[in-house]
Amino acid sequence: RAPTPQRLGAETFTPFYFLVEPLDVLSVRGASVIMNCSAQCETPPRIEWKKDGSFLNLVSDDRRQLLPDGSLLINSVVHSKHNKPDEGYYQCVATVDSLGTIVSRTAKLTVAGLPRFTSQPEPTSVYRGGSAVLGCEVTAELAPLLRWERERQALPPEPRLLQLPGGALLLTNASDTDAGLYRCALDTGGAPKYSDEAELKILPGTHCCSRLVLLKPPSSLSRLPGQSALFPCVAAGVPPPLIRWTRNDEELPTDGSGRFQLLPGGVLEIRDVVEADAGTFTCIAESGNDTLEAQAELTVQVPPTFLKRPANIYAHESMDIVFECEVTGKPTPTVKWVKNGDVVIPSDYFKIVKEHNLQVLGLVKSDEGFYQCIAENDVGNAQAGAQLIILDLAPATAGPLPSAPRDVVATLVSTRFIRLTWRPPASDPQGDNLTYSIFYTKEGINRERVENTSRPGETQVMIQNLMPETVYVFRVVAQNRHGPGESSAPLKVATQPEVQLPGPAPNIRAFSGSPTTVTVTWETPLSGNGDIQNYKLYYMEKGQHTEQDVEVAGLAHTVTGLKKFTEYSFRVVAYNKHGPGVSTHDVVVRTLSDVPSAPPRNLTLEARNSKSILLQWQPPPAGTHSGQITGYKIRYRKASRKSDVTESVAGTQLSQLIEGLERGTEYSFRVAAMTINGTGPATDWVSAETFESDLDESRVPEVPSSLHVRPLVTSIVVSWTPPENQDVVVRGYAIGYGIGSPHAQTIKVDYKQRYYTIENLDPSSHYVITLKAFNNVGEGIPLYESAVTRPHSDTSEVDLFVINAPYTPVPDPSPMMPPVGVQASILSHDTIRITWADNSLPKNQKITDARFYTVRWKTNIPANTKYKTANATTLSYLVTGLKPNTLYEFSVMVTKGRRSSTWSMTAHGTTFELVPTSPPKDVTVVSKEGKPRTIIVNWQPPSEANGKITGYIIYYSTDVNAEIHDWVIEPVVGNRLTHQIQELTLDTPYFFKIQARNSKGMGPMSEAVQFRTPKGTEPASGSAGKGSRPLDLGPDYKPPLGGSNSPHGSPTSPLDSNMLLVIIVSVGVITIVIVVIVAVFCTRRTTSHQKKKRAACKSVNGSHKYKGNSKDVKPPDLWIHHERLELKPIDKSPDPNPIMTDTPIPRNSQDITPVDNSMDSNIHQRRNSYRGHESEDSMSTLAGRRGMRPKMMMPFDSQPPQPVISAHPIHSLDPPHHHFHSGSLASPTRSFLQHQLSPWPLGSAMSHSDRADSTESVRNTPSTDTMPAASAVPSAELAEPEGPFLPAEEEPQGPPTAHVRPSHPLKSFAVPAVPPAGGPFDPALPSTPLLTQQAPGHPLHAVKTASIGTLGRTRPPMPVVVPSAPEVQETTRMLEDSESSYEPDELTKEMAHLEGLMKDLNAITTA
Repeated sequence: RAPTPQRLGAETFTPFYFLVEPLDVLSVRGASVIMNCSAQCETPPRIEWKKDGSFLNLVSDDRRQLLPDGSLLINSVVHSKHNKPDEGYYQCVATVDSLGTIVSRTAKLTVAGLPRFTSQPEPTSVYRGGSAVLGCEVTAELAPLLRWERERQALPPEPRLLQLPGGALLLTNASDTDAGLYRCALDTGGAPKYSDEAELKILPGTHCCSRLVLLKPPSSLSRLPGQSALFPCVAAGVPPPLIRWTRNDEELPTDGSGRFQLLPGGVLEIRDVVEADAGTFTCIAESGNDTLEAQAELTVQVPPTFLKRPANIYAHESMDIVFECEVTGKPTPTVKWVKNGDVVIPSDYFKIVKEHNLQVLGLVKSDEGFYQCIAENDVGNAQAGAQLIILDLAPATAGPLPSAPRDVVATLVSTRFIRLTWRPPASDPQGDNLTYSIFYTKEGINRERVENTSRPGETQVMIQNLMPETVYVFRVVAQNRHGPGESSAPLKVATQPEVQLPGPAPNIRAFSGSPTTVTVTWETPLSGNGDIQNYKLYYMEKGQHTEQDVEVAGLAHTVTGLKKFTEYSFRVVAYNKHGPGVSTHDVVVRTLSDVPSAPPRNLTLEARNSKSILLQWQPPPAGTHSGQITGYKIRYRKASRKSDVTESVAGTQLSQLIEGLERGTEYSFRVAAMTINGTGPATDWVSAETFESDLDESRVPEVPSSLHVRPLVTSIVVSWTPPENQDVVVRGYAIGYGIGSPHAQTIKVDYKQRYYTIENLDPSSHYVITLKAFNNVGEGIPLYESAVTRPHSDTSEVDLFVINAPYTPVPDPSPMMPPVGVQASILSHDTIRITWADNSLPKNQKITDARFYTVRWKTNIPANTKYKTANATTLSYLVTGLKPNTLYEFSVMVTKGRRSSTWSMTAHGTTFELVPTSPPKDVTVVSKEGKPRTIIVNWQPPSEANGKITGYIIYYSTDVNAEIHDWVIEPVVGNRLTHQIQELTLDTPYFFKIQARNSKGMGPMSEAVQFRTPKGTEPASGSAGKGSRPLDLGPDYKPPLGGSNSPHGSPTSPLDSNMLLVIIVSVGVITIVIVVIVAVFCTRRTTSHQKKKRAACKSVNGSHKYKGNSKDVKPPDLWIHHERLELKPIDKSPDPNPIMTDTPIPRNSQDITPVDNSMDSNIHQRRNSYRGHESEDSMSTLAGRRGMRPKMMMPFDSQPPQPVISAHPIHSLDPPHHHFHSGSLASPTRSFLQHQLSPWPLGSAMSHSDRADSTESVRNTPSTDTMPAASAVPSAELAEPEGPFLPAEEEPQGPPTAHVRPSHPLKSFAVPAVPPAGGPFDPALPSTPLLTQQAPGHPLHAVKTASIGTLGRTRPPMPVVVPSAPEVQETTRMLEDSESSYEPDELTKEMAHLEGLMKDLNAITTA
């Protein structure tokens, strides 16, 4: 906001301006001249005069004197060949002391030269009533001083006599009194100067005819607005010629009513010329059959005028201001600025910006005064001024002022900018309401500039547009509502030195010399340390993203091989020994147009009747038009007479009906596109034959020969065949339909169509359908059919082929042969030409009947793509609009009348690649942990890659608005989707863009993604620059097991250890008893009931309802070593390193000690292509030390079908959504037990497969093949043999269980394990008992079971963990770690007892 005077009495603007300014004057030698000037001000100004920029000393000048009003009087103008002291440019200068100076416009004094005739009058004769021109030419400044005499007497003013602009005399309607001696005279002061005398003779009568001649053609003129212009056009001939005028080929009204008037003798007078009158004037003389034309240009030049004048400005010292000045004129005016009468020379502090505006930087008191904008062109000049007043700062209001800001430092120093930061003053340590002004200047210069912070409380600023290798002095002043406070101590900072590279080359220009070339010129750069070695010219087609460049030694270059009529941008970079300099701005030029370089596409012919053929075509391919298509030229001939060609020109439409042809005759046609430059290449000749006889359209068509309907749920497919009598014209078919009545809806289709699908019908409804053929006479007899749409639930026999493809009529007894030799020729990224042969045609493959071909095509990606179809009447078809780099299949059928063929063999073609047409997706930026100056950019491939991606380019910059060639480039080779960028500046916002590359070039850039690098004092936060947010994990969140580690603490609540031991032992005994009962129950079955047994066991396992179980799948061969409790596949898994996870079952809740990742001895890191992050597959330290841990491996790599453990969500524990995925396999020592009495939800051990992280994460994984993992290690299912088992849909809620379908009644077993953690970390979630099922009939806790089902695809191995007793040494260690009071011997005894029971089981099984 501009300052205003703070109080009454402050300095105000003083009106100071010119009342009268001097005007241009034409004088003659010896005459007196007055140059007028008068200025207005409160204090009378002092007037002085300048001539040609230097002050005149009028005190001692005897010929020139200053008049009282300020005008300049020049007595007796002196002018000779070698002495011209008075001719020149005069300017009036007005000064008021202590206020300032203003200057007037510049006035030109022209003194007419020595009188001289450039041509003399010559003797002339003219027939009575005719026109004559007597020549007498003088220079332009003498023309106003010329007059004519006859018989040495001044000519009387008469309309028949007209003096033309150059001085010649025009005489019209000659009479006998006009005869005599004529001469012209120049009055230049003193005695007149006369020309030679010439006699004008008047000839009596006229003879019969004389040829038309132009005696005086018009000549080009230049005029100012408001002047008048005369264009002569004097013609002679018999009969007398008629004269008319046109401007820019438009007839001019010369009836005298407007500004245009036709004077006698054919002279055109234009009064009060305006700018719009400029143009080409043509006079047309007509006499009998003779016509003559002559042209002349009228140029209208406009003196400068102001669209925006400078405005008065108040300002404070150190501020930057801009005086605005906007001018117009023709030619375009140049602008210079004057301060107090002196020309302002542009410098570091006075700059011309936006062409005409004056910017003053870092005001000082001496900048006060009057500034004038002076505009000048060839036909005049003008001035406009404004006053600048610099106000003193207002005194502070009562109240405390801030002290000096503290700790002013330059945190970022570059070549041309510096970032300053500081702390608020000690007087206001918060500083929320303070604003700051930063004053800075070059060292040794007293002109300070000021930069203000953008919002209160901000304590940093970026000072831009500094000079390299220069010392600047900075100081900061805080300001509160009372006013500015103390200044900080001056801080000296030197900008970085800049390698002295060349500046931008000035005056770069580009013009097209031909349709394929552009010439670019420029001048040597003004700056640069060292000689320019060479230049690099960069150019790029508009709309493309890849620049091409060429090295140039000189200051001009012609680029060849460009596309015709295409816009290109050009820029130049100069090189010296230090490297490339600053690029010029881009100049854009379009190459000239030319004739099209390719013929129109897909010309098709269709005989309409016996006398006309319809042509249809498409424009030439894009990029071959070479200009604006103005029309199409059609050439045609009879096939029998190749020399007799008829031409017809069509407009820009893409079809033309050629009429007036002979019946039953074959014609050949070709079409060529035209631009203003001419006609391009024509298509090949294409032939068609008119009908022998016109089809009958005096009556309506007959009834169609058949109608078939095929009802679906909400649609009916209707197909038909045309009427038997094909001599009557059929122009189309009308289909009527409705529930119970066919008149509810009517659809009309083309006469070529043979099928239609009626959509949006109601299911289970009775529709009546009618079909009628129609022509211009009317509709024919209808054919009726009815159909009932299918019910909603009926999905059987949905024939997609019928819906998506043209209906193939039922073949006649003699069906047509399908086309053969179908070939697909790839032409471009979106066009394929299909050609074929028709064996039912003669050998020359000439089509003479009304048959047509239907081409269909589709791609297999996605699999359910529908066919697209098109009809053709020739043996080829151009399929356009295809996707790049895509495989298509094509087939063709032929139709003739009501006979059709089947579809031909398919042909395949893959379109060419194209540059990617979409940018890479999901660009995210994160900083690397532990390395704050390194960032990682991640992205996804573009959705429209249009080919194999061969690399990416990452652009980054700190200025999002910089030209793209000024961004830093990081190439990425191959199809990697992540990249590291190092050595970035801390705490700086960067912007990133990515573009993909394939073999055809670069694709578009992604939107800029902003990322601020971390501050140096804080650890790198891996926060993403896009879309990331902190996770709200609640107060009791424990890190996921594979993520960041918390090495201390276990969130178990205190619990009586004895109670826990009793529970675990009881559960173990109950489990074994149940297993024994089930085994005995199953072995009593006879062999003949084997299938029943399997079904029963399936039911017990509760998995028979789940999708994915095949009806009767043979389970895999599993062998159990009961001594080691290990399941092994008989066939080796192909995976050489199957991942296994151990989960020992601890005896009480304090047996588990979290282990830091540093103790994990076996860590596998694999890249997960689905997730885009790395996960750690780690085996626990215990498992690494001990190979005897019982495990169960399920093979998923062998041939399907195979069993698979599938997890189903637990309703009671199902979190609404997951905020994170654990990335690593659970370490067994990091498992936690959740006891019934524990109020805290605990972390759980997880069994991972295919890196699916949890029950919920399965839904969130991109791949549908990802193997879901159970949320917890499988625990035992307890079911009594006689007890009722629960179907899957009705299972109560509770901990998850895993089921293994047995191949033998006793070869399946299950053991308890740890239930999962609660939902999204809700402390109020009810606890779930570990295992409380004690008796048959007691309701089970609700579970959704994990069951072994059939796998449809091969999968990686998935571990199923079976726990056993820990060995003594490990148990001891576990007890020591958790300070448990239990002795290892007691645990060993208990586990030994369990192993004894399992051996008994083994004995029963083998018996």
